[in-house]
Amino acid sequence: MRVIAGKARRLVLKTIEGQDTRPTTDRIKETLFNMIQGDMHDCSFLDLFSGSGAIGIEALSRGARLAVMVEQNPGAAECIRENLKTTKLEDGAVVMNCDVITGLRKLEGNGYVFDFIFMDPPYNQDWEKKVLQDLADFQLIDENTTIIVEASLETSFDFLENLGYRMIREKNYKTNKHVFIAR
Repeated sequence: MRVIAGKARRLVLKTIEGQDTRPTTDRIKETLFNMIQGDMHDCSFLDLFSGSGAIGIEALSRGARLAVMVEQNPGAAECIRENLKTTKLEDGAVVMNCDVITGLRKLEGNGYVFDFIFMDPPYNQDWEKKVLQDLADFQLIDENTTIIVEASLETSFDFLENLGYRMIREKNYKTNKHVFIAR
């Protein structure tokens, strides 16, 4: 796994061993960032269920001014810190070692409004819905925020309208998909 483009282009990123994380492949990451590249400069980016931090680090490398990465696993959070050091992107990063819901609650009320929120939760456990329910009540998003969810192909997003969201776009891959959501 590596940084695809930007300031840290081609630098190799570490991941933790085992099945606790499921890194987004370089090909899918490249496709994702090609779709949002025009809005990366000086944006604020929230990476939930961060794993190795590859998505948040890619955002920083491509011009985001801030990337907050929330990861519950202590080993993975340490891996994110090591990857930030390797890429020399620590200045624009905040690493939160806590569960996602706690992380959102800690961020709420501290002046953060994110341009992008990316989440890659464990598949088929309804985390997408749980996080979107909380976000609907928080001031971390506004009408300009794009929420991107990486999910299994089977994951249904038929609940979006009931929570006050709409699907902007869906990009399917062989084994998963990215769903782009707005208020």
